[in-house]
Amino acid sequence: MTQAKGTLYIVSAPSGAGKTSLLKQLREEMNEVVISVSHTTRPMRPGEVEGRDYFFVSKEEFERMLGREAFLEHARVFDNYYGTSRHQVVENLEQGLDVILEIDWQGARQVRVKIPDSRSIFILPPSKQILEQRLRTRGQDSESTISRRMRDAHSEISHYQEYDFLVVNDDFQEALAQLKCILTADRLRLQRQQAKLASLLKNLLE
Repeated sequence: MTQAKGTLYIVSAPSGAGKTSLLKQLREEMNEVVISVSHTTRPMRPGEVEGRDYFFVSKEEFERMLGREAFLEHARVFDNYYGTSRHQVVENLEQGLDVILEIDWQGARQVRVKIPDSRSIFILPPSKQILEQRLRTRGQDSESTISRRMRDAHSEISHYQEYDFLVVNDDFQEALAQLKCILTADRLRLQRQQAKLASLLKNLLE
């Protein structure tokens, strides 16, 4: 059986839309799916694990990696860098794994240039009111932070037309099912099936 190359998925959403929870469950319920782990220069927080949450590197090491063009995308947020390793993503794709990048619209633009056959999914909240309610329910943010996140959400959502798929996370299980449908349908495309089913096709056509 020939190894079929995996697909790269870019997934974006405003904070509070439920993207991380959806992707965590998606990874648990579907085989051969990995969520890319980013590099960052910010300090490790309590409870975080190296290689699971982030790869924690120094600013100097991150800048050396930038110089080697080691990142598919990167951004500076306040005083910290964040980036997606090109090598890590390509290696997983070559092994036939589907790779998911959790990045914003700016990072998505960078990745599309370097991997044009990537797929992109934007996750929407069902309304502004519910998005704000979810942010408040988390109990993690001050009023000023919630206001900023709502402004950021408007900016992020304004780029929805740059994406291939739109999923509304109103009902969690329904949104999860839609994400699974997107990945499943993509795995049945001719190019992937032709590689995966090479021996069967040969046998049928002999």
